[in-house]
Amino acid sequence: MSTLSGNWREAIDDVDAALIDGYQSGFPVTERPFRRLAADLEIDESAAVDRVRALREAGIVRRFGAVLNPPVIGSSTLAAVQAPADRFDEIAGIINDYRQVNHNYARDHEWNMWFVVTAGSQAARDEILADIEDRTGCDVLNLPMLTDYYIDLEFPVVNGDRFARESLAERTDSSATRISEAATGDLSTLEAELLLEIQDGFPLSATPYRDIAGELGYAVTDVLGAVERLLETGCLKRIGCVINHVVTGFDANCMVVWDVPDDELDVRGERAGGLPYVTLCYHRPRRPDQDWPYNLFTMIHGRDPEAVDAKIDELAADYLPVDHERLYSTETLKQTGARYDDLVGP
Repeated sequence: MSTLSGNWREAIDDVDAALIDGYQSGFPVTERPFRRLAADLEIDESAAVDRVRALREAGIVRRFGAVLNPPVIGSSTLAAVQAPADRFDEIAGIINDYRQVNHNYARDHEWNMWFVVTAGSQAARDEILADIEDRTGCDVLNLPMLTDYYIDLEFPVVNGDRFARESLAERTDSSATRISEAATGDLSTLEAELLLEIQDGFPLSATPYRDIAGELGYAVTDVLGAVERLLETGCLKRIGCVINHVVTGFDANCMVVWDVPDDELDVRGERAGGLPYVTLCYHRPRRPDQDWPYNLFTMIHGRDPEAVDAKIDELAADYLPVDHERLYSTETLKQTGARYDDLVGP
């Protein structure tokens, strides 16, 4: 069980804490965004930039900038393989070698390696999955997202919460949003180039949008307008601090898969997704030919495994009284931002 007595908490002060928990989203879209941040925190503009940089260098902030939305921009899927123990590291290395694989986790289950593939099109994505099957000799369980009920890893971390949002009581918006596997984002040239430029984070300067505009060869007003459009269309989920939840103690993370009757899926998915302790909730396809009967996925992030299990028990008793399995992550094999290099042609 993780606690708040670790070095990360001892290394920050109240201003850092306010920055971490207050700016996981809502970073201003304006030419001098850190001025507004500094005014809110009652510090100098240069100090605001320096603090974000220091938090990133310390590993508390994994990245600062935009959180891109893979299913809207291109074609993304969650996939899994059953890696034999004696080949586990070899297979992880093969999968992690693909730049289109941005997350890969070991999980305590027969399907023991789970990864995300994001590509510019469904055809490109499926070609990667086929290549992984060929190179590893493992069948790939392909589970693209079909409905988004709630997905957001923004939650306060400077606290003693045992699980995400324990100190928050309000329900969240969990309306069903259908996801197309053929999504392309309908991006303009500027928008596509902008996504490529910011996928690894924003420049840490007093004028990040101006710096981005200079790199791309556009006016800063054009870049600011493009960022606003990408937020409105859902290609960008939020802009701010992307927190390293493992470093901040939220390492008891469990993916729970549920076998929900198809005619009850939206009702139960929206109810579960609206719970403050559920950080992810979405519909993915069953794969009966691969002995995969589950169609609803939820994630709960916590510091205390017992508290996370208690919330899963609550979910099963009060909201999802159906067969389910708990897939705890046992190791992070790869964790980077999604790559979108193939969105822009040569």
